Amino acid sequence: MRPLGRFFQVTETVDVKKYFLDIDKVQKFPLTFVVKSDEDSSVLAAKIKVQAQRQYPVTVIVERYMECIEEIINIPDLTERFDEAVKQGALTNIMDEIVLQSKVEFNYGDDDRDLEDDVIEEEGAPYVTKSQGVLFDSKSLSNVKKRQIRTR
Repeated sequence: MRPLGRFFQVTETVDVKKYFLDIDKVQKFPLTFVVKSDEDSSVLAAKIKVQAQRQYPVTVIVERYMECIEEIINIPDLTERFDEAVKQGALTNIMDEIVLQSKVEFNYGDDDRDLEDDVIEEEGAPYVTKSQGVLFDSKSLSNVKKRQIRTR
């Protein structure tokens, strides 16, 4: 079974162990790495391959992992893509998406409502919040409420 879409991993390193571990985590599904570097993407890929060849003497293993690196995006690539999106009038949408994804990542909500006000409970089923579409069991729901209280 293949997931829909692309997987992205952001990193500041060119350590082959980290890349291959990330590839293993997604069961060798292709990953796009966004690397905090100004070096050319092809140079970064070459560095990873050289490290991999030192680490793994079996060429087939190295090739299989390298094939899982769908793309390497560096800072200049990212800047170019961002500038193009701004020219096309997408800045507001980009900023809205960044805010939304940050809220999801850090479990932050805009409203002051208690999560219990927004919970659907069915017998024997986990909790589902209407606004976020997130599943919780009763223990994790109480942990979320505690975290939100501390951060406000």
